Amino acid sequence: MNKSINLFTIGFTKKSAQQFFELLSNAGVKRIIDTRLNNSSQLAGFAKRSDLQYFLKKIADIDYIHVLDLAPTKDILDDYKKKRTDWETYAKKFLNLIGDRQIEEKISPDLINGGCLLCSEAKPHNCHRRLVAEYLNQKWGNIEISHLE
Repeated sequence: MNKSINLFTIGFTKKSAQQFFELLSNAGVKRIIDTRLNNSSQLAGFAKRSDLQYFLKKIADIDYIHVLDLAPTKDILDDYKKKRTDWETYAKKFLNLIGDRQIEEKISPDLINGGCLLCSEAKPHNCHRRLVAEYLNQKWGNIEISHLE
């Protein structure tokens, strides 16, 4: 693979709907790739699956896809959220999981190019979306990652 792939990431918490949709639109995002395990919680506000899909299309002509293979398992996520494990342990378990799932074989560079990995964390530092982006870059070697904040 020689062609460069542009991949964005974004979290919706600590952002207004206006900030969120303007960041995506201004960056030229073509599709949201939802990496959340649970994308229909009431806590998601404007980012609840069915609402988000509608808003993305109407506001910015952005497509939406939910890819569960890019989400952590409930056990891995719960252990981290309930502070039974630290970030390093979570990251190691998650990277092993996506390695076992062989996500680089299941998703295409065409899907990723111009796409934006979505989850709830406001910043990418301690978020699985960053791990997914870096993992794919390690496997494919041609991804330019931009975190929208």
